[in-house]
Amino acid sequence: MEFPFLTLGIETSCDDTAVCVLENQRTVLAQGISSQIAEHAPFGGVVPEVASRCHQEILLPLLQRILEEAGVRNPARQLSLVAVTAGPGLVGSLLVGVMSAKALAQAWEVPLVGVNHLEGHLFANVATHPSLEPPFLSLIVSGGHTEIVFVRSFGEYELLGETKDDAVGEAYDKVAKLLGLGYPGGPVVDRLAREGDPDAFPLPVPLEHSDEIGFSFSGLKTAVLWVLRRLEREGKPIPAAHVCASFQKAAVASLVGKIRLAVLRSGVRRVAVSGGVAANSALRSALGALPGVEIFLPPLSLCTDNAVMIAAAGYNIYRRGFFSDLSLSPDPALPLTR
Repeated sequence: MEFPFLTLGIETSCDDTAVCVLENQRTVLAQGISSQIAEHAPFGGVVPEVASRCHQEILLPLLQRILEEAGVRNPARQLSLVAVTAGPGLVGSLLVGVMSAKALAQAWEVPLVGVNHLEGHLFANVATHPSLEPPFLSLIVSGGHTEIVFVRSFGEYELLGETKDDAVGEAYDKVAKLLGLGYPGGPVVDRLAREGDPDAFPLPVPLEHSDEIGFSFSGLKTAVLWVLRRLEREGKPIPAAHVCASFQKAAVASLVGKIRLAVLRSGVRRVAVSGGVAANSALRSALGALPGVEIFLPPLSLCTDNAVMIAAAGYNIYRRGFFSDLSLSPDPALPLTR
C-alpha cells in the first residue's frame, strides 16, 4: 500500500508548542497548539526558562494526540518527513523541539529538515493560497520580527528592510504594559482601538519621511509614554481606548507606508503578510485598501506561531532537494538571508 507524503511539523521557537501532520503542501490532517500565556502573563512577557520547561512537559503528549487525530498509527511507515523550527528563537525552546525531532527522525528512519522560523511565516500564506507563487513581497510582523522580504523564488530571499529596534508586536505589548492592559498586548490594544478616537493624540509615524525601507517603533512607544505622563501631571484620567487608537493609527501607517515604498521600488505588486500582527484588524483593513496591490493574508489561526507553516516550509525545502542530518543544532539568531 502506497501512503501519501506526510510531514510532521514541530514548532517550539518561543512560547507556543505546536505540532501538525500535513499532507503534501496544504492539506492539514491534524494540528494543535498549546499556549503558555497563562504561565507568562504574571511576568508581563515571556520568561525563557519557563518557556523551555513548558515545551518539555507539553510536546510529547501533544505529539501523541496529533498523530492519533491524523490517523498515523505507524509513523515509521506513514510519515515521510519531520520538519522542525531550528531558529531564530529562544535557544532553550528551540533545543526542545530540535532534539525531539532528531530523536523521532532517527527512530522512525525518516528524513529531517530544519526550518527557519521566518521562512515558516512565509509559508503560512503558501499553505493557504494555492495561487501565491514567487515573486512576491512578504511582510513579517510579530512580537520579535518586523521586516519586508522580497521572495524571488522559494529559497531565494532578499531582505529589503527590517526594524532598527522594537518589533511592532513588541511595541504593542509595551504600550499595553504602560496602560496596565496585561499580556499579550496586541489583541487587547486592537480591541480597545476600535472604541477610541485615532486622532485624540497626534503621535509620530515612525520614519514617515525617510526614503529607506525600514522600521523603528521604540520612539512611538516613548511618545505614548510621554502622553501618559502629561495626562498624569495634569491630573486627567487616561482614556485607554483613545491612546490605543492613536498608537495603532501611527503603527499601521508606518507598516503600510513602507509596504507602499517596497512595492514602488521593486515593482512587485503581490504582498503576503504573516506573523501575529497579521491578525490586527486595522492592518488588514489598511492593506486591503492599497490600490493595485494584491494582498495575501493567512487565516487567524495561522498568524501566530504554528506547526502548519513549519511543515509546509519543510515540505517545500525537501522538494527542493535539501534536508538536515543529525548534526542539526538550534540557532537563536538564524538569518533568513545570508
